Amino acid sequence: MAAPVHAQIYTCTDAKGRRLTADRPIPECMDRQQQELNSSGTVRRTIKPQMTAEERAAEEERERRAAEARQREDEEKRRGRALLTRYPDADSHQRERSAAHRTVDDMIAAGRKREADLETERQKLTSSSAASDPASRARIARQLEEIARQLAVQRRQLADANEEKKRIDARFNEELARLKPLWSQQTAAQPASQPVRR
Repeated sequence: MAAPVHAQIYTCTDAKGRRLTADRPIPECMDRQQQELNSSGTVRRTIKPQMTAEERAAEEERERRAAEARQREDEEKRRGRALLTRYPDADSHQRERSAAHRTVDDMIAAGRKREADLETERQKLTSSSAASDPASRARIARQLEEIARQLAVQRRQLADANEEKKRIDARFNEELARLKPLWSQQTAAQPASQPVRR
C-alpha cells in the first residue's frame, strides 16, 4: 500500500493585495514573503523573498564585513591570551620593561664613556698642536679629523639608542593598556576564596 502523499501548500499576498495559494512557490510573490503550510493549515515554514542583484551584493558585503569583524575579534582574543601567557601579572611586565631598558641604558652609558674619551683625546691634541712643528701639526690635524668623525658616529648611535628607548616605552605602554583589562577579567574570574597553600 502506497504512503499517503502530503501536498505542499504555498500562500502569499501579491503586490496587488490578492491572497494567492498554490502547490509550489508562487512566482508572483518571489519578491515578498511566502508561507508554506502543513496539511492542517498551520505554517510549516516562511520563505524569504528573493533578493535583487543589488540587495544580494549588499547582503554579501554585510556578511563579508561581519566575517572580517569576527576574524579581527578572534585575532584580538588570541593576542590577548598570548600576552597573558607571557605576562601573567603586572610585576612580570614591569620586569621585562626594566630588562629592556637596562640593555639600552648599558649601550648609552658605553657610548657616553666613549664620547668623553674622544673629547679628552681631542683636547690633548688641540693643546699640543700649538707647540708642534709643521709636520706634527699636519699629523695632529689628521688625528683631530678622525676624532671628529668618530664623535659624529658616536652621537648618531646615542641618538638611535635614545629613540630605541622611546620605542620600548611605547611598546610596553601599549601592551600595558591592553593587559590591564585582561588582568582585571582574570582576577574577577578567580573564585573568591582560594585555598591557602602551605
